[in-house]
Amino acid sequence: MKQTGKLDYLELPAAHGRLDSVKAFYSAAFSWSFTDYGPTYSAFDEGLEGGFQADASEVATKPLPILYSEKLEETLLAVTNAGGTIVKPIFSFPGGRRFHFLDPAGNELAVWGE
Repeated sequence: MKQTGKLDYLELPAAHGRLDSVKAFYSAAFSWSFTDYGPTYSAFDEGLEGGFQADASEVATKPLPILYSEKLEETLLAVTNAGGTIVKPIFSFPGGRRFHFLDPAGNELAVWGE
């Protein structure tokens, strides 16, 4: 059920990569599926929660989507094999471990696990 004020949707650019290459990457790395709405837009529905970072040394200049993985090392390998670029190798943080990567369109995302 949709509720007023709930974060409902995350839209990422595919400006630096063809839409097909971005879809292929997320499909290969995370088994995402897509619904196409014309030649320039494709939607996904993979779950969403969020948070804000106020630490000046950690804050990103743009939103940072963070995905979850039950097997972090395997996911890092899947991201690499799918063509992602690792920009921060696996590191620990309060609550778990994570890594950051760039997708084929240049979007930075992170993956965390316990």
